[in-house]
Amino acid sequence: MSRIAQELFWLGRNIARAEHTARMLDGVFQASLQGRPDDPAGVRLGWGSILAIMGAQADGRPVRRDEVLTRLTLARDEPASVISCVSRAREGARTMRDVISAEMWEAVNTTHLALSAGDLEGRMQMGPYSVFQYVKERSSLFWGLTSRTMLRDEARSFLVAGGRIESADMVLRMLRVAMPIPNDEATGVRDGQALALLQAVGGFQAFRRAVPAPANAGPVARFLLYERAYPDSVAASVDAVHGALLDADAAPRSSEPVLRLSRLAADLEFRGRAAAEDGNLAEASSLVQSELALVDADIAERYFAGAGAALGTVVA
Repeated sequence: MSRIAQELFWLGRNIARAEHTARMLDGVFQASLQGRPDDPAGVRLGWGSILAIMGAQADGRPVRRDEVLTRLTLARDEPASVISCVSRAREGARTMRDVISAEMWEAVNTTHLALSAGDLEGRMQMGPYSVFQYVKERSSLFWGLTSRTMLRDEARSFLVAGGRIESADMVLRMLRVAMPIPNDEATGVRDGQALALLQAVGGFQAFRRAVPAPANAGPVARFLLYERAYPDSVAASVDAVHGALLDADAAPRSSEPVLRLSRLAADLEFRGRAAAEDGNLAEASSLVQSELALVDADIAERYFAGAGAALGTVVA
């Protein structure tokens, strides 16, 4: 059971990582077309920042848009690229064909084949929007099929837990470059980065309905950290992982990852109520990221002990 749980957990993580990477690249690409280099308040999220978010190295040199798009979308030797994540997800799904539904397997396999066939590099050069949109739609299809065709048992819980912990991690990574800094002279730039981030994760309309404030760095960071009504916020993802492990664990009161997630959810609730100012946002973001890393380790120790190495893991 530990091996199955581990494979499903990483299947969910790889699907979520591919989707969020596509969302981020699409959002930044669209922002780069809209913004002006001489407009400090424009919509922007630099390409160098994108490489840093994904843990890729630029060796201290300037990076161009096409280089980043190619590395993080098409490069098979780049563990964080979209095509690498989809490939690992497909391999994980292949080994779990007797656990997931046939439609879920077909969704992952078809996505992998579509991205592997044809002149994908040519499609990227013609306009990457269609490629990113395809990945986003296929990820949504996979999770839709999961909710409609997979038995609501422990296996599904680990799949969901993997996807939601990855979603929280990706949002926190992206928030690093859009976090407000008190007395920062580059406030206009960070506001532009925050707006680009909000558009990248698809949360602009939700933000406008939930927050009576401009989409500047402070309000956007609070929204993406604490707004439980927005399904891709960090708080909502923490709640989802907590709920999934509660369903999967036969003894949740003695489960360290469940207990840690309970404390983290309560802390996010408290901080969200007190977050009228921007001063503690960077601290809160760093704390949550550290706690999620510990949750990840706790999950591996409690549920995957003896399962061996996963088929492929997302780089940190």
